[in-house]
Amino acid sequence: MNTDRPLRLAFMGTPDFAVPVLEALRAAGHEIAAVYTQPPRPAGRGKRLTPSPVQRSAEAQGLTVETPLRFREPEVVAGFAALGLDAAVVVAYGQILPQAALDAPRLGCLNAHASLLPRWRGAAPIQRAIMAGDAASGVCIMQMEAGLDTGPVLARETVPIGPEETAGSLHDRLSALSARLMVETLRALAEGRLSAEPQPEAGITYAAKIDKAEARVDWSRPAEAVSAQIRGLAPFPGAWCEIDGARVKLLMAHAERWEGPAAAPGTALDDALLVACGQGAVRLATLQRPGKGAQAADAMLRGHPVPAGSLLI
Repeated sequence: MNTDRPLRLAFMGTPDFAVPVLEALRAAGHEIAAVYTQPPRPAGRGKRLTPSPVQRSAEAQGLTVETPLRFREPEVVAGFAALGLDAAVVVAYGQILPQAALDAPRLGCLNAHASLLPRWRGAAPIQRAIMAGDAASGVCIMQMEAGLDTGPVLARETVPIGPEETAGSLHDRLSALSARLMVETLRALAEGRLSAEPQPEAGITYAAKIDKAEARVDWSRPAEAVSAQIRGLAPFPGAWCEIDGARVKLLMAHAERWEGPAAAPGTALDDALLVACGQGAVRLATLQRPGKGAQAADAMLRGHPVPAGSLLI
């Protein structure tokens, strides 16, 4: 849908999450003066330099792409300021913008953040929301300032977190929501119909980057927490445990009540991957063995049975 008031924008983003926002801005008729993204990084077995998803999308659309190693360098900031922007849109760019850059566009710099600020400021809001057992998440469009996700909020929209929600499914829903909400917010801001609301001081939490050490399942925790950990880390990096000596990724699980005899945490309670936890049990539904694709539990069990009494560690 074309807007009646196209804006001259810079887009700043790097991962898959940001791509639908860039595409929505183009579809809305805005002029993208430049796209800033992280430089190509080594990836894959051959460690080839690989452009970011945003770079690939921007180049496919014929857009100008800038990949500064450090955005703070004076010549980079000067080039950005010289673009004569109405606004900059920032979505998971991965670099901190100096104040001179934040002040350069006429309407400022707008950030789409995948949480209900001030909850889950920081790097991993989608995973942290699920791992913490939150009932809802959402997107905030924020007017950027120098602090980490501290700026006033121009628009927000909430979505429920379902009982089978994974980081992957919530990522896709919030990415699409970010695209729609950013287009709507820019239109309202350009027309003078928005005012930013400061974030409240209460309820601030930080979504630290996921550490690989968090991925090993601790069966001594309650079943709801184990299920949330598994879903919150799926599909990447993937929670894991050892089953019969093999390191197996766990990609979907459901907490269940267990009224049978007590068993040590990590013990298989039946032949269908119901596993004892510190409280209750989890039913493992989707798994991935080393070198294989993801499989439903029943399919994996046909080739690699896990009888009741087995210990998952």
